[in-house]
Amino acid sequence: MKNGLLIGSACLLALLSTIGASLAYPLLPPLFSSAAPGGLASFLGLPPKLLFGIALMVNPAGMLLGSAVLGSLSDALGRRRILLLTTVGAAAGHLLTAYALLIQSYPLLIAARFGTGVLEGNGAILRALLAERLDGPLRKHALSWLNGSSHLGWLAGPLLSGLSAGYSITLPFFIATGGLLLGGLLAMLVLEREPVRDRASGGRWWSLARERHAFTLLRHGPLQTLFLIHLAYSCGVAGFYEFFPLWLVETGGYDAAGIALVNMLLCGTMTVTALFAGRAHALDPRLRAGNHAGAVALALLCVGIGSLHVGMAAIILFGLPHAFYNATLQAWAAEQFAGHGQGAVMGLLSTTFCLAQILMALGGGLLALLDTRLVLVAGGLLAGWAALSMRRWSRQAAPAHQEFA
Repeated sequence: MKNGLLIGSACLLALLSTIGASLAYPLLPPLFSSAAPGGLASFLGLPPKLLFGIALMVNPAGMLLGSAVLGSLSDALGRRRILLLTTVGAAAGHLLTAYALLIQSYPLLIAARFGTGVLEGNGAILRALLAERLDGPLRKHALSWLNGSSHLGWLAGPLLSGLSAGYSITLPFFIATGGLLLGGLLAMLVLEREPVRDRASGGRWWSLARERHAFTLLRHGPLQTLFLIHLAYSCGVAGFYEFFPLWLVETGGYDAAGIALVNMLLCGTMTVTALFAGRAHALDPRLRAGNHAGAVALALLCVGIGSLHVGMAAIILFGLPHAFYNATLQAWAAEQFAGHGQGAVMGLLSTTFCLAQILMALGGGLLALLDTRLVLVAGGLLAGWAALSMRRWSRQAAPAHQEFA
């Protein structure tokens, strides 16, 4: 019963955090369109598209920072404390975002979205919490269910915006605030109080954040290897997420409703798959992760070079191997690198994906000037390289925990 409450509260917080991160995507485009008079689109006389791009980028940039430091902070100061602080802080960030939209303040909107993104980087804490307090098959299942909750959030967030924004553009953020506060209350009741684990820095969070951020793990050879392989894979996936809607518009003439339907099918596939992706398997986890990455690479290449119908099928089926890859890699990393702190390890995985989003937003934007399909083909090649590298890594006889010596 206790494990069930722990898993349930973690999955609920992951769902609510992802909903909050995805709320703004359907709401912001109309506010920065050429037809929008004054307000946010006229800040300092800058081009509305530039203002829109910045408004989109600041939230994942904040999540990059949060993912890098929050997991490590929770290793030292306790999971419960940092998780509750970030949850309440993210709720306050949604209120600030709503106020910025109400008064049409672009600087306040940017600050609110960035700060909320930093605090929404607490997904590393949730993964570390499950990895630390559970073991065996239950740990694998719980991490997979947590991923499924996040996938569901990317479906539910835009849907919530679409249904509630007709009443008020600020209403979705008020709903997200209430949900986070209720989720935080449940976590406060379920999680036991913890002592400060490391008093060497006098409890000064800024010292801990500077000295123990996720990238400090890259001093270790096996974690360097993991980072490079996972970054290549994540770049492929990020390019797919960011540019398949544009591919649908250019190749199939899809409108916003059609893109939303395809996204719903994709997220639904990933969510359902995550329910059973944590099953135990006899093969080496790195070999399995390499196989799943190879299937993802094939899906991306089918979108990039295939016909509309082939690409559509590949977009939806992409969710199957991607859900298995996440469940396999996270459970293996939690087991092999636990000595470095689960928060730091899970933070490194989360930070890697946030970094990939930023890299592909920049590099993919340049490739898309030539042809959007080039972004998807490049993503497929990156995921394919990650698949081959992971399989080659799995052939090493020494397990990762012995390689540290």
